[in-house]
Amino acid sequence: MKNGFRQSMAWLHTWTGLLVGWLLLLIFMAGTASYYREEISRWMRPELPRSTVSSEVAAANAVRFLQRKAPQAESWTVTLPDARNPAMRMFWRNPESMATPPAEGEKRRRRGGGRFGDATVDPNSGQEVRARETRGGDFFYRMHFDLHYIPVIWARYIVGFCAMFMLVAIITGVITHKKIFTDFFTFRPQKGLRSWLDFHNVSAVMALPYHAMITYTGIVTLMFLYLPWGVKAAYPDDPDAFFSEAFARMADVEGPAEGRAPPLPIQQLLDSARKEWNGAEVAGFTVHRPGADNSVADVLQRDGHRLSIDTPSLRYDALTGVRLEGSPAPGGATQTRGVMYGLHLARFADWGLRALFFVSGLIGCLMVASGVVLWAVKERPKHAKSGRTGFGLRLVDALNIGAVAGLPIAFAAYFWGNRLLPVELAERSAAEANVFFYAWGAALLAAFIWPKRMMWAWQLYVGAAMFALIPLVNALTTHAHLGVTLLQGDWPLAGVDLFMLVFGVVLAYCGWRMQHWQPPLSAAEKKRRQQAAAAGAGA
Repeated sequence: MKNGFRQSMAWLHTWTGLLVGWLLLLIFMAGTASYYREEISRWMRPELPRSTVSSEVAAANAVRFLQRKAPQAESWTVTLPDARNPAMRMFWRNPESMATPPAEGEKRRRRGGGRFGDATVDPNSGQEVRARETRGGDFFYRMHFDLHYIPVIWARYIVGFCAMFMLVAIITGVITHKKIFTDFFTFRPQKGLRSWLDFHNVSAVMALPYHAMITYTGIVTLMFLYLPWGVKAAYPDDPDAFFSEAFARMADVEGPAEGRAPPLPIQQLLDSARKEWNGAEVAGFTVHRPGADNSVADVLQRDGHRLSIDTPSLRYDALTGVRLEGSPAPGGATQTRGVMYGLHLARFADWGLRALFFVSGLIGCLMVASGVVLWAVKERPKHAKSGRTGFGLRLVDALNIGAVAGLPIAFAAYFWGNRLLPVELAERSAAEANVFFYAWGAALLAAFIWPKRMMWAWQLYVGAAMFALIPLVNALTTHAHLGVTLLQGDWPLAGVDLFMLVFGVVLAYCGWRMQHWQPPLSAAEKKRRQQAAAAGAGA
């Protein structure tokens, strides 16, 4: 560290940010979108009706549906509708004898057949809804830590590596700033490199607590993958026992069904759970051995405003309504882990706090994007002196265009794919994901072919047009468009369309600024022009 501690930290900050910056931008953008994954999922399945009934009526409709659809199932699991997700999702597990293997080379896609079944049900009528196949907002949620096309285990190691680099970049960035609070209020436009540095500093400091929290808690959520040796040492023969104890879970229900008997109405069990939880809402329930003499039902509490991701559950005798057990009281370590996980996912947030998390995530995207661009801006004068652009700078320029300007194209293409791909297309959800990566690949290819400033403007304009036209495409292809959702006051659906429109306008403005941007003159160029002007005046 011959250049001093702060200079060494600045060097470390630069390279830890640059080496993973482009992948980190994808992770940040996908994670930020995940704050509204329920709303995105609903927008991408416009066939789903709004729920107009109470959770008790919805639960009764779910039980009646499952009694018709899967009367021989070993268990039923139902997720009840809420304000953000109006449809009921349900899963069931059939006896092993019903699991007929698919033909060689054929993937089983039957609903309700085989070992497992699932359905989406209208809570108002109890009838199955045949909505289009899509991963919806879960695509962004999974992609921000599982990536795509590569094995999940490797993806999570890569994401963890990026998160560690991000954490180092945050710490070294704080150390590097001599006047961090001054930097928060300082932005000097039209100053070339100084303007980019100011923008990077402002975007970093503005949401610094959020950046540190989201990065650290992201690592914590996968800590047992990165540090498995403690579990292996303490539970060498049964690691599942550790997770049952550590996460305060009830014991699994074991044993076959015995006899047949009519259960209590599910509403009574939900009411009992709600009273024990002092009025807390119910998220869903699981019925083990439905219709049997020894049937039991687990009732899960809704997240509500709890910081922890771990929510309590109760187990009842499904025939008598007697409370059998509840989830164990979590210990200090379990509560800490649950709060860390909960802070990362922000399921506890109401609409205002969720919006604040979302805006902070967008600022994080700007921080990462400005950081990778700043390196290229700093390097360009060095290459200009030699009269040629080196491979490293050309590579960074192409990656910057393809990631910073190209990723919005990919995100918009995903929504276009949801509306334009045939509804009955086989493997439709995978096709939507492919559209995302085809669009991003095309943007990257164009950036590598011609990594110039005008490519920035063109890709930003393309992304702007694609986002701004999403509400129009939605209106032309579905009944759930702004003309309907605004009149009905359906703000979760209308909000997605309105955000697309606003974000398209923002991208268009960025493209216009990039198209008309002129780099400021260097001191040497200003001096040369002044000398030329003076010589001309003297003549």
